[in-house]
Amino acid sequence: MNILDVCQHKVAMLEKNEKVQEAARQMKIHHVGDVIVVSKENGQNKPLGILTDRDIVINLVADDVDLSAVTVGDCMSDDLMTVRDDADIADTMKEMSRRGVRRAPVIASDGSLCGILSMDDLIEVSSNILRDMSALITREQACEELRHRHH
Repeated sequence: MNILDVCQHKVAMLEKNEKVQEAARQMKIHHVGDVIVVSKENGQNKPLGILTDRDIVINLVADDVDLSAVTVGDCMSDDLMTVRDDADIADTMKEMSRRGVRRAPVIASDGSLCGILSMDDLIEVSSNILRDMSALITREQACEELRHRHH
């Protein structure tokens, strides 16, 4: 199992010249808390940055900035952690935790956007693995008890 197996493949994205108001609209339509800012290169979407609902509220709304006058490129975070689609899940979890990143664009080997990974996605897959391991241990213990009873 790798990152491509656990990430979300539908990604809200905009180019950096779009208005922040449109970013908020896209977040609402897609029921997400972020948009990935992309540039189109040879028909591919290449991630440049990320804009979150938190960025909008703290950096713009709190200061009463007109959202229709500001572009996504003006206020996106461009210190972007991307994750390769074939990356190891455990290594990715460690790196996201170390960097304090909750969401990361997933890219293919050519650098094109192919998904978005959230810490929630990683927590879900981890909890499923732990649940499966727990069930396996419980079954093995039950089998061991049966073997001891018959000896």
